[in-house]
Amino acid sequence: MVVIMHVDMDSFFASIEQRDRPELKGKPVIVGGLRDSKRGVVSTCSYEARKYGVHSAMPIAQAVKLCPQGIFLPGDHSKYAAVSQEIRQVFYEFSPVVENTSIDEAFLDMTGCEHLYDTFEDFGKAIKRHIYETVSLTASVGIAPNKFVAKLASDYRKPDGLVIVRPSEVKDWLAPMPVNKVWGIGEKTAKALSTWRIHTIADLRRCSQRSLLQRFGKQGHDLYLLARGIDPRPVEPETEAKSIGRETTFSIDLTELSRLRQVLANLVADVGMRLRQQSLWGRTVTIKLRYSDFTTITRSISLPEPINNDDDIFAAADKLLQQHIQKRPLRLLGVYLSQLTSVSQASLFPDSRRDKLTELIDELNTRYDRAVIYKGRQLGPRKSNHEKGST
Repeated sequence: MVVIMHVDMDSFFASIEQRDRPELKGKPVIVGGLRDSKRGVVSTCSYEARKYGVHSAMPIAQAVKLCPQGIFLPGDHSKYAAVSQEIRQVFYEFSPVVENTSIDEAFLDMTGCEHLYDTFEDFGKAIKRHIYETVSLTASVGIAPNKFVAKLASDYRKPDGLVIVRPSEVKDWLAPMPVNKVWGIGEKTAKALSTWRIHTIADLRRCSQRSLLQRFGKQGHDLYLLARGIDPRPVEPETEAKSIGRETTFSIDLTELSRLRQVLANLVADVGMRLRQQSLWGRTVTIKLRYSDFTTITRSISLPEPINNDDDIFAAADKLLQQHIQKRPLRLLGVYLSQLTSVSQASLFPDSRRDKLTELIDELNTRYDRAVIYKGRQLGPRKSNHEKGST
């Protein structure tokens, strides 16, 4: 039996802002532009703002009229992309077949994985819980026999929803839904169908395949199948890695910057070596910080040229750490490189001496299957007594 899961983050950009700024929780947050923006468009808004009729793609000026007490933010897309990358790492812990359809949603082919859990509800709850533990955000999940139904299921009980539609339930579950819930039916097609007195998916099923083909061409065939809950499209996985990173959770929360920089150096050494082993370079460096109260933030910097040398990675990551670290106990630190490329576009005047030294260190550490040569910034208290790592 085919089992498809669709994961959709709840009010993604606005939820990140509410997570990072506790004073915004429970308030109507609208991301896309400042209040006086003349050409801004709503990217995402919190559920508190949606109660006033605000929605994505709405002009900011209109949102101000509907929700004058709203909190309008321009957004931080580098931050949102970094959080999205963390969530994607979670997906791959549950399934090797993942199709990321946007920054805040994805399909996972869970076929064959269901035997690892007692029920569909169990593995739906498991991925929701893991996402929340990782980024402190809620997600809505739909589980069904195909992508079309799974997508509708994830949207059915937002926010923080979990809806399972089993094969035997598909037709009855779809029947009362408005016809515009069918993929490919926009305002124009819905209006044409309304002239045939077709308003629900059950109504659409009364149409013969021939009549739909005559009226809508090739699209008519898709409408005929989708109305019956049939969607043969597979989950199409990404073929290339999107990021390489490493993070570590401390068993004893840390506050000392010098100790954190030493941990960061060791994480960077691991990430850099993995990049070089795969002949990859990255342009965006991201750090992840999780505090003792589980508040989690990510911060990124995109560089003009891709890098894979430890010195360059550490310089960027250390700058982010020192700019954004707060004076309170930290329980997790991570570093990631994204925007990967397999072709070096490094400086026209590379530091060949430094590159040869890096190659030698990699060769020796690989030969002994452990780190035998360290850079000075990596030296410090042995981490085995203080932290546990994860990739």
